[in-house]
Amino acid sequence: MKEKKDSTFRAHKKLDVWKEAIVLAADIYKVTDDFPKSELYGITSQMRRAAVSVGSNIAEGAARSGKKEFTQFLNVAGGSLSELDTQLEISFKLGYVSNDKRKTLDTKIGNVAQMLAGLIKWAKKSRE
Repeated sequence: MKEKKDSTFRAHKKLDVWKEAIVLAADIYKVTDDFPKSELYGITSQMRRAAVSVGSNIAEGAARSGKKEFTQFLNVAGGSLSELDTQLEISFKLGYVSNDKRKTLDTKIGNVAQMLAGLIKWAKKSRE
């Protein structure tokens, strides 16, 4: 199959925010490995799905042809990031995550959120 020269396929791999979201998702998988087995279908699953959703929505948005659609998917990614932030706090309150690990992940979540906000701002401005 001949590849298009101007294709948006895999364009997401050039985005720093996508790269950071992937690292964050991997970190969440590692942290949740230590959660109680009784949480496998509870908060463990929720956190993993939210973390994976961030990078996945960035990728899906980057593959779309218009900035408006791209922005919509970035907003969904931001929503998933907020879910993850909440779930991390709950996990800390339940004693599943140490304070040090929570701070580290909180910083990473904040960095991804800041990068997402910047990309959303750029996408909105470039639509005008």
